[in-house]
Amino acid sequence: MGQIKVTYNAGGIAGLCVIEPQVHGDSRGYFMETYNANDMREAGLDILFVQDNQSMSTKGVLRGLHYQKQFPQTKLVRVVRGSVFDVAVDLRADSATYGKWFGVELSAENKKQFLIPKGFAHGFLVLTEEAEFCYKCDDFYHPNDEGGIAWNDPEIGVQWPDVRGDYPGNADASGYTLSDGTPLNLSRKDQLWDGLGSRQDA
Repeated sequence: MGQIKVTYNAGGIAGLCVIEPQVHGDSRGYFMETYNANDMREAGLDILFVQDNQSMSTKGVLRGLHYQKQFPQTKLVRVVRGSVFDVAVDLRADSATYGKWFGVELSAENKKQFLIPKGFAHGFLVLTEEAEFCYKCDDFYHPNDEGGIAWNDPEIGVQWPDVRGDYPGNADASGYTLSDGTPLNLSRKDQLWDGLGSRQDA
């Protein structure tokens, strides 16, 4: 493959891939291809992406765990400033790894990308003062199609790095902090999701 190195089935979960681009650097800086359809196709990842999104979040922000109900998306995610811990949870009903999760640190420094196929919930935690997060999707945004799972569901057991706090029996983030005292910051909506066992749209 030309400009990318692909780790397939990351965490032993079929379909998840960590992609590392080839970086060409010297004393002046660096250059890399952040996306090349030919390289992806050669790697067996023939995906037509139709929308690019970008967000900025501050330290302690946790977004997730989100999925699309009727219009599932494959996502290719990366970080262009700062660092996040990015998580995917397998929600494919016929999968041998249903309910299993895998997480990877994505940062401007390591330049890794995370390919998350259809059928997964996704979320991330911001580890630096700010982070800019970019992702490609293979379907357009559809209003009112978002589902979610509690970020701290013990049945899934995501090990969010640097998070301190005791599980209150729901997704309420009150009392959770990072080790430096930064409060965990979730949207009201993300604090109302139920656990994996309560899904009604599986």
